[in-house]
Amino acid sequence: MARFELKLPKMGESVAEATVTNWLKNVGETIEADEAVLEIATDKVDSEVPSEVDGTLVEILFQVDDVVQVGQTLAIIETDGEVSAEAPAAETAKVSEPAPAIAEVENTVIAAKEATQTVIESSGDRFYSPLVKNIAAQEGISQTELDAISGTGKDGRVTKNDILSYVENRGAAPAQPAQKEVATPTPTKATPSKAATPVSVNGEDEIIEMTRMGKLIAHHMVESVSTSAHVQSFVECDVTNIWNWRKKVKTAYEKREGEKLTFTPIFMEAVAKALKDFPLMNISVDGDTIIKRKNINLGMAAALPDGNLIVPVIKNADQLNLVGMSKAVNDLAGRARNNQLKPDEIQGGTYTVTNVGTFGSVMGTPIINQPQVGILALGAIRKVPAVIETPEGDFIGIRYKMFLSHSYDHRVVNGALGGQFVKAVADYLEAWDVNREI
Repeated sequence: MARFELKLPKMGESVAEATVTNWLKNVGETIEADEAVLEIATDKVDSEVPSEVDGTLVEILFQVDDVVQVGQTLAIIETDGEVSAEAPAAETAKVSEPAPAIAEVENTVIAAKEATQTVIESSGDRFYSPLVKNIAAQEGISQTELDAISGTGKDGRVTKNDILSYVENRGAAPAQPAQKEVATPTPTKATPSKAATPVSVNGEDEIIEMTRMGKLIAHHMVESVSTSAHVQSFVECDVTNIWNWRKKVKTAYEKREGEKLTFTPIFMEAVAKALKDFPLMNISVDGDTIIKRKNINLGMAAALPDGNLIVPVIKNADQLNLVGMSKAVNDLAGRARNNQLKPDEIQGGTYTVTNVGTFGSVMGTPIINQPQVGILALGAIRKVPAVIETPEGDFIGIRYKMFLSHSYDHRVVNGALGGQFVKAVADYLEAWDVNREI
């Protein structure tokens, strides 16, 4: 019998850890190759970890809510063959070097939990992000200590910089100020009273706990509003040519490609072209520094069945033709709905597009997806009466029109650039060739 080590796989360059959310198999149960053993969660996406071998689960090394580093062993699977015996050894050799550091962090977390005998949680109306909770656990910061930290985020929320600053000062300065701040009744009363808006609940009301993803989205949106100076520009766009062209080719396209041709890839193509024309919309802000992105990676906001939102990313979107863009859109949207996205497929976006028209909205004012500086909302396509200009004169006709709503970060994008960009997107859409081949 051989023992196979099931490890947390690499999930993208910027993903270093994940949280165990659910074990799908119990000790003693048999497992087939490629069968999911447990569910994990990163900051934005949930995914499954499958087994690479057939065997029996004999040991579980992490419990639900434990944070696991990439490369750490999650469980031991006993197999009949000896094929897996060398592979785990090689993997162990790869991760053996940082093992002491990982063990040290684990011991710190365990010690912190034993010292406080409680898990760090959002208390009252104070929301703590998973990152803040992890830092608190690793540094042995108790719930009471964390609640006493003054936050610089909106509504006094504790940010990453706040807790790191506290940790730094905590180690360098005497402990008396911190003890006084925690022990004095005034600060502890100030935190709940700060946002203690009374909520009346009666027997007919239903109390619904926010999902983990819902909490992350809420925190991300609040952080974005407090970080970027949001400004909007709106352009009405005539998409009659696109409407008629798609109606003409969609049946043949579906027969040939085996999937539907929606409006989304057409809009994405126009956005990618506009970003090439205005590269200063394809940037990020890091303090007082602007990072000009080389690649055009388009985020595509997708609604999930549970009401939450996720933003898969189309990498190098400007290099795709319309067929390639359509396949990328359909693939990512389908896997997003089925919770099958990989962590690196929702990272690295440089600009985001959201289709509010899907729900009948004519326009919207979307919140920027940090650390990007712009997001475009696509309104519903409507049949409207419009003035049509021709060489023979003006006349009234029925046209298909929609609003493009552009939210941008006024810290680095002025009104001229923000307006010119969204106008360029509209110009590309209005100039659509009705005889285009696909």
